[in-house]
Amino acid sequence: MRVFRAAVVSTVVALVGGVVAGAGAAGAEDTKIVSYLGYEVSVPASWPVVDLAKDPTACVRFDRAAVYLGRSTAQSDCPAHLVGRGEGLVLAPLTAPARSSEGELQVAVEGAGVLATAYYVPGADQTARKVLASGRVTATAKRNAVQAPRAVQVTPSIIATKNIYQPAFDICDAPAQSTMDAWKAPNSPYRAIGIYISGTSRGCLAQPNLTPQWVAAQDSAGWQFLLIDVGKQAPCTGFSNKISTTPATAVAEGRTAAANAVAAAQALGFAPRSAIYSDIEHYTTTAACKASVLSYLSGWTQELNSRGYVGGAYVGASSGGADLASAYTSTAYTRPDNLWFAHWKNTPVLTSRFIPAGYWAAHQRVHQNEGDVSRTYNGVTLSVDENMLDLTMPPAAVTGVTGTGRNGSAVLRWTLPSTTISQVVVRRNAGKVAPALPTSGTAVYAGPSISAVNAGGLVSGTGYTFRIWVKDKYGKFSPGADKYLAGTSSSAAASAASIMYTGSVTLKSQVKRLDTGAVLSGVPVTLYAKAINASKWTAVATVTSSTTGAVAAVHKPSVTTRYMWTYNGRTDVLGSASPIVTVAVHPAMSSYLSPAAIKLGASSVFYGYLNPAHAGTKTYLQRKSGTKWVAVTNAKLSANGKYTYAIKPTARGTYTYRVVWLADADHQGTQTVAKVLTVS
Repeated sequence: MRVFRAAVVSTVVALVGGVVAGAGAAGAEDTKIVSYLGYEVSVPASWPVVDLAKDPTACVRFDRAAVYLGRSTAQSDCPAHLVGRGEGLVLAPLTAPARSSEGELQVAVEGAGVLATAYYVPGADQTARKVLASGRVTATAKRNAVQAPRAVQVTPSIIATKNIYQPAFDICDAPAQSTMDAWKAPNSPYRAIGIYISGTSRGCLAQPNLTPQWVAAQDSAGWQFLLIDVGKQAPCTGFSNKISTTPATAVAEGRTAAANAVAAAQALGFAPRSAIYSDIEHYTTTAACKASVLSYLSGWTQELNSRGYVGGAYVGASSGGADLASAYTSTAYTRPDNLWFAHWKNTPVLTSRFIPAGYWAAHQRVHQNEGDVSRTYNGVTLSVDENMLDLTMPPAAVTGVTGTGRNGSAVLRWTLPSTTISQVVVRRNAGKVAPALPTSGTAVYAGPSISAVNAGGLVSGTGYTFRIWVKDKYGKFSPGADKYLAGTSSSAAASAASIMYTGSVTLKSQVKRLDTGAVLSGVPVTLYAKAINASKWTAVATVTSSTTGAVAAVHKPSVTTRYMWTYNGRTDVLGSASPIVTVAVHPAMSSYLSPAAIKLGASSVFYGYLNPAHAGTKTYLQRKSGTKWVAVTNAKLSANGKYTYAIKPTARGTYTYRVVWLADADHQGTQTVAKVLTVS
């Protein structure tokens, strides 16, 4: 990219209203009065004046001292790229609300219908403030009076760059709609445009075309975007707006720049997952300068990532590119997610001898291979920088994260994004600070795409913050989604361990918050039941806890059943599940022996019914021999659950019999009471 530093504007044209020389409020130097739409202001006499109504293609350059009047109505004749900040003034129609930032002061002059913008080198705003303080509305301004527009809130919904392997151009001043239409594919080879959205060293600041409506129109037309922030520069350059030589301060400066860039991006409609590139111009590196740049870009990337945006850096391949590559594996710095490097006329495209091929290799590169070249497509000529893009957007974050607690664990649930996901990563920290990265904290889960996970191994009485990421097939992580949960506990008890079919059991629980020891009263606690052979839990009852945190419910299981009380928690409390209590259910089994006394050679019948019937299953007739039961024979149950055995002993004596039914998948085994047969 070509670098332009502060200089004098060469084009001076007549202005609306006139220029009067003299001494004024701008300072001790000679001043002149500039009038626009009846608004007069005193400026340094050395500032040339450019009337955009008479020279609509003049470039509004904030790297030079000048006064600009009006608003450009044609494509500005600007170099492809401008970096640096001078001081000057723009007086334009009041069509947008005043918005000041570092390096720029704006005042809405409603009485004249004028938006006054004084630009300056960050940290040196004295002249800008004096110029604005000198302004006054004259009598002729009344016909131009308007009310300052309100700021329009835009819902960020556009992702700047999606999946793209195509050429792009970047340009200092966002082109007019007619130009974008003329250059739209297939008229030109470009599929994306680099736009300068923010930064305290941005040279093209006015940009009347760069509005949310313009962005939305280009997005609808299929254009993608490279978002550029031109902020502080390396301390070993001639720029006045420099990164601190103290690494910790440089990190903070990078964070501040990133926060401002996100605000600018969102104001234009760009959503998280968009990449924003910090423009670091070429510098002659030293150890200290390298440390400053890498620290600044670390803070930049960290802050962007924390807000869900992708951290990018634009660098010269031989300076910033080489320095970043040398620290690629270093844990002392956070490297940018995407690298945009300038290495003009280098082939093959997307490569540079200063940046190893294995670095930023997962569709993370932009190569600027031509700078400030004139290109004409469909009859429209622009001065642009040319680039090749190899980028993919990161996946969206999971949404709707909820937590359902269990004793010593938590079930986390979420909704996956609609894009293809190769991995889900869940990690946790004790306390309220989430793990910063997918390698931080304690691992909970890392594996194939799922939408729920049981996080085990939680220590009682401790709150946890979980963070969930998804990773796509290119290895790019989504923004993290967090959930903090505090611990609770639930007990469980049953009135009986085993009951007969058609009987009932009472289940009880008490729920407590573990961090304070307080019982949880007035909360819904759900009793879940699961048949012994079933795979799913079913809600049996939901009971509101008493003032002592106690709940109870009566249930009449038809088969052997497992029970669990679950408190589902709330946003600030980890839910809990009780230990599982099993209540065995055995069938009712009647028994009859008739007659109970017979003569030798006669027979007796042992019969009865099993409820529920279990037709076709076997029962077993047993006879007691000493202290043991000995199998005699077996028989299948009839359709109504009846069993029948004919008993004909071969010797006189007293015999004790019983019938046994063995357990199946649903019920506990059972047996009849013993019956005594006397043979005489």
